[in-house]
Amino acid sequence: MASIIPGYEYDIFISYRQKDNKYNGWVTEFVNNLEKELEATFKEDISVYFDINPHDGLLETHDVDASLKEKLKCLIFLPIISRTYCDPKSFAWEHEFKTFVEEAFKDQFGLKVKLPNGNVANRVLPIRIHDLDNADIKLCETILGGVLRGVEFIYKEPGVNRSFTPKDDERKNLNGTIYRNQINKVALAIKELISGLKGEQIEPGNRQNEFVSPLDKSFIKEKSIIVLPFENMSSDPDQEYFSDGLTEEIITDLSHIRDLLVISRNSAMTFKGTKKKTKEIASEVNVLYVLEGSVRKAGNNLRITAQLIDGMTDTHIWAEKYNGNLDDVFDIQEKVSRSIVESLKLKISPVEKEFLSKSPTKNIEAYKLYLKGRFFFFNGTREGQIKSMEYYEKALSEDPDYALAYSGLADTYYVQATFGWLPLEEGLTRAKENSKRALDIDKDLAEAHSILGVIYGSYDWNYKEAKAELSLAIRINPKCMGAHQYYSGFLDALGQNEDARIHLNLAIELDPSFFYLYLLSAQLYYNEGKFEESLQECQKAIEIYPDFSSGYWRAFRIYFRQSDGPKAVEVIQNYLKRDTLNAKNINTVNTIYTQSGLNGLMTWVIDCELKRTNPDLYLLATWYIMLGKKEQALDYLEEAVEKRIIAIPSINNDLDLDNLRSEPRFIVLIEKMGLSEYQKRK
Repeated sequence: MASIIPGYEYDIFISYRQKDNKYNGWVTEFVNNLEKELEATFKEDISVYFDINPHDGLLETHDVDASLKEKLKCLIFLPIISRTYCDPKSFAWEHEFKTFVEEAFKDQFGLKVKLPNGNVANRVLPIRIHDLDNADIKLCETILGGVLRGVEFIYKEPGVNRSFTPKDDERKNLNGTIYRNQINKVALAIKELISGLKGEQIEPGNRQNEFVSPLDKSFIKEKSIIVLPFENMSSDPDQEYFSDGLTEEIITDLSHIRDLLVISRNSAMTFKGTKKKTKEIASEVNVLYVLEGSVRKAGNNLRITAQLIDGMTDTHIWAEKYNGNLDDVFDIQEKVSRSIVESLKLKISPVEKEFLSKSPTKNIEAYKLYLKGRFFFFNGTREGQIKSMEYYEKALSEDPDYALAYSGLADTYYVQATFGWLPLEEGLTRAKENSKRALDIDKDLAEAHSILGVIYGSYDWNYKEAKAELSLAIRINPKCMGAHQYYSGFLDALGQNEDARIHLNLAIELDPSFFYLYLLSAQLYYNEGKFEESLQECQKAIEIYPDFSSGYWRAFRIYFRQSDGPKAVEVIQNYLKRDTLNAKNINTVNTIYTQSGLNGLMTWVIDCELKRTNPDLYLLATWYIMLGKKEQALDYLEEAVEKRIIAIPSINNDLDLDNLRSEPRFIVLIEKMGLSEYQKRK
């Protein structure tokens, strides 16, 4: 049967390893069900190539004949990604998966296709039937040139990782998926892809309002951009604060345009001084457009250049030079933003137009001081936070009605309090005060509402106000990464995991290079019992920021639960390698494990690492409960509640604490924090 588009042999090619069909005919059953679903989804017949007896080992005698190459001329390629599929010795991997990707690059559509809703999707639609090793995930992503997602058919129970079948009870499946629904998702994804290939439009009522398609997070939103750090062309390196500040201001302006996905400052700044090509950067953060530019500031004179680049073709869309003085800086920012709006044919509302033209202050000296405050705020050190405060205060002395400076002060007080650089109560009280001052001047500052919300939820235990503030922040600016991050953590603490995942995914989409988001993702997966997914997120966090301890600790507790001693030893040794002072204990770890097992290793880590200066009371509690020491765990939890450490509401939904939920002392803590009505784990 020919394809519905002339020039192609089939619409869909099913690729799999024969061994994945031998045991119970999983692939055959999947194909039969998919064909039935396609009949109920499409008016026309959809052709599917499925070889019931494929080659399953790559030997020198296995020639790839011309007939297979013809069959690979299909619209959509569905690889059944299993534990064994990603193998250079596999015929399916070497001569189907890799060959399709290579050939698709050359044909009339390319590997990626624009969908009717404006998103961009890959013509490879993976069907995942097992959790994969990190090495296999990276192998797939290297070939695809993007994130491996697809539709999952995975059945999970503690210690179980197998293919999901129609006979399985979804209520027992930790993934919570329904087989028929997953089949339907595949069919709908295929319909989107074929509609895109045929250039069809969809009715306005069916347009998606999400940033990306829920079927495949590797889809690229058509209106998406990263603003790369503007290069400081001034002879004075001390003017770096100004070029960084201008970058952040343009990002902020663009983030208020609802029809545009804008990568946030954290991820944008990771490309400062990079030698990567524009196409690489666009692919890495999953956007279509890149804005780059430079700033030359000499005295009061300014020269700003900006150019918008198509990230898929590496072609320039427009380039402009802006000359003026510091008094013109807000006008120049507005011109840059409006040029992007016009080039991408974005529709903006009157409110969005007003925001683009709004000046945060009329005092240029206050503006420069505020930018210096932002520059030092992102320094990441205690000294940087102190300097940041000083510049914000100076900015307010120049302009007492500068709302952003108050919001900046709220940020730095919150950071100092949470990092233990200020007493918790003092820092959070000042953060609240400054947030409220900022909002008294400008009620539409999403960042100020976010700080208020997270403090209400994590410290005041006022969950109603926390939800109101965080929801308002997201309504004001749906692309405020911090609001989605804080709201996700808040919802997780209340046991609302599905909604927490939605907001965390949005935060990651906006800030894909922020390591802490992957730690939060690891925690969400962990609380759902999805340990392999949690490990993958831990690894991402460690790769981005190897000096932050939490990724190692989270990975260690998973290996502890799985009784995987060698992996537990390895992750602790990798943690110790971070600095020369700890490196001397690397061999000690193996010795302790050999002599005392996992319990002995965990006890050693607690005594040597976790109980050092400024110990994490909550972390200590979770590790003691894993050792079966309930009383010690409760002691630390009670101390954490007494001190109101901001992580403590997490006890409501933390998988590690399930063994404490019937304990009278634990019940008292839940009641004291006002979490009784939100309990799902009992």
